[in-house]
Amino acid sequence: MQFPSHLKPGDSIIILSTARKISLEELKPSLAIFEQWGLKVLLGENLFEEDNQFCGTDEQRTSDLQNALDNPSIKAIICARGGYGTVRIIDKIDFTTFQQHPKWVCGFSDVTVLHNAIHNLGIATIHSTMPVLFSREEQKEAIESLRKTLFGEPIQYTFSAHAKNKGSQMNGIIVGGNLSIINSLIGTSTDLDTTGKILFLEDLDEYLYHIDRMMMHLKRAGLLTNLAGLVIGHMSDMNDNTIPFGKTALEIIEDTVKEYNYPVMYGFLAGHENQNLAIQFGRKISISLNKQNGTFSYTDNNYSV
Repeated sequence: MQFPSHLKPGDSIIILSTARKISLEELKPSLAIFEQWGLKVLLGENLFEEDNQFCGTDEQRTSDLQNALDNPSIKAIICARGGYGTVRIIDKIDFTTFQQHPKWVCGFSDVTVLHNAIHNLGIATIHSTMPVLFSREEQKEAIESLRKTLFGEPIQYTFSAHAKNKGSQMNGIIVGGNLSIINSLIGTSTDLDTTGKILFLEDLDEYLYHIDRMMMHLKRAGLLTNLAGLVIGHMSDMNDNTIPFGKTALEIIEDTVKEYNYPVMYGFLAGHENQNLAIQFGRKISISLNKQNGTFSYTDNNYSV
């Protein structure tokens, strides 16, 4: 894997949206925070354009992302928000220059499309909170974890033990993101190779039978077969039908992977809730589990290009 250089004060970052539209008012808190970090903040040329729910047309969003990927003075691309739309532009992007001069790409939810595409190029990305959420006081821990990750500060997360945890230790490269997005990319050029890796999954606002269907699709497609471990983040605001499905999201996941011997961790604090701790996808991690808690740490020390 290639790892972009960590940021330092004075570096330039850019905020853009590959998906849903956003306003300057929504961005202002993040602009102040990034500037407090000593960063120079640029905005995508079409960041405040609108095309129904999208941040401008497909062509405008493609242009903003392509220009940011190709600009050597930009050290990190921060996706302003998720929603839907990244998959509409991913096949229009030329990653040639980016591969020669990688930079951090940060975000979550719909940004999983970018995480998958860039992981397949052998370059690390950051699954993290996004500027549209920076105004929330409850996001402070998530924002700080993004800062530490971008600037290369040591990180270790500790979690309370979950009753469904299985196994005691997992080691490997972590990949993943939003379950719905990963499911939708199976069979495409941005499909994810999970063999020998730790898979992280989270999701929001899905019907429970959708969770079951998507987990079965991952299983049948082989994405759950040869993992080094499975990490489950927030499964938030799930819905049910008039006739109940009969299981929670976590019970559905537990049942889907019960035949496999790899360790499974539930309750990782990342996803569509305020505690959305940053994760470097593509980096080697170690997770230790016991009856009291779980710890997450990176196991490689020399990871900058």
